[in-house]
Amino acid sequence: MLALGRRARAAARQVSLASAERRDAALLAMAGALRVRASAILAANALDLADARAAGQTAAFVDRLLLDDHRLAGVADAVAGIAALPDPLGRVLASWTQPNGLRFERVTTPLGVIAVIFESRPNVTADAGALCLKSGNAAILRAGSDSFRTSTEIALALREGLTAAGLPADAIQLVPTRDRAAVGEILKGLDGSVDVVVPRGGKSLVARVQSDARVPVFAHLDGNCHVYVHAAADLAMARDIVLNAKLRRTGVCGAAETLLIDEGCAATHLEPLVTALIDAGCAVRGDARTQAAVARAEAATETDWATEYLDRIIAVKVVADLDEAVAHIERYGSHHTDAIVTADEAAAARFLAEVDSAIVLHNASTQFADGGEFGFGAEIGIATGRMHARGPVGVEQLCSFKYRVHGNGQIRP
Repeated sequence: MLALGRRARAAARQVSLASAERRDAALLAMAGALRVRASAILAANALDLADARAAGQTAAFVDRLLLDDHRLAGVADAVAGIAALPDPLGRVLASWTQPNGLRFERVTTPLGVIAVIFESRPNVTADAGALCLKSGNAAILRAGSDSFRTSTEIALALREGLTAAGLPADAIQLVPTRDRAAVGEILKGLDGSVDVVVPRGGKSLVARVQSDARVPVFAHLDGNCHVYVHAAADLAMARDIVLNAKLRRTGVCGAAETLLIDEGCAATHLEPLVTALIDAGCAVRGDARTQAAVARAEAATETDWATEYLDRIIAVKVVADLDEAVAHIERYGSHHTDAIVTADEAAAARFLAEVDSAIVLHNASTQFADGGEFGFGAEIGIATGRMHARGPVGVEQLCSFKYRVHGNGQIRP
């Protein structure tokens, strides 16, 4: 692992100095290699899927692991799409001149070596490798044991693309072992080789990374997301947003887990919204007011308000007003993604200002918590911390900056 880290550090130096044209050429070559190696990747995926099913993994888990022709084509297209993004490096973020004549520039630079630790989604191999390359970084990728074969084949395609463009293959390295001890070594920083760790996976993985890492971490622990239906919400719009936020894909971190309904519209909105959820196959765990309105609703417990279900289950509560909605989200939420549905612009402005989440939305589904939907091309994850990377972590968030100072002989008195 230490040798792998040293190779990544050396490769990061070369990639950071490569031109945007060469990095983009490598990305296009990587996309081409993914298409050429499709049969080998899908064969490896079939073996991973067989093991997952034999181990009794859930249907949702198997779906996250599954690649087919259509999904793999999407992975290749996403890598090529990242090549089309603007170059994030060398951008002048600010410039100014001091009275002594010194001219200052703040300029974007790569972070260095980024370690990505992920579980069952093999597409993360391509997304993470491509985003790191576009932003001039080297990537150390640690795949979960369930997707190890698939990720290995994808990584080979990425490395072929790098070589074809004249860049070091070691700019993207997959940890070549399923041994969990490798994760511990990465979290120690590989003797100074790792600059940032990004975990992509379940709560236990993220909690371990956040607890044990000796380097900065971009991550979120929970995706306990809320939709607040304000008193001035249009019912038809609220119904569409709530159903999409909860049920479009229940296993993603942007799926809504709690529905808050304002007392001011409960008489007209509560029963139709809860009934629509139940009729769509979603279990509802509600407060006393919700149960009184819809007999099919189950009783919510205190635990439900803080639960990320990642399933066809939602908690529902009637709140007195905007203040109580914001207070509830602050107490039980995870600072990930929260939405308000309302025609009242002042109420929306307050919600967007007062809810301290990485992503806040007005009249839109929480399922837009995705780097692709932000126009980032792809994402390496969602971050809920307060470092410079917050929300979807795309190529711009994988950059730091430095100061360039231009003088004409100045010395400090």
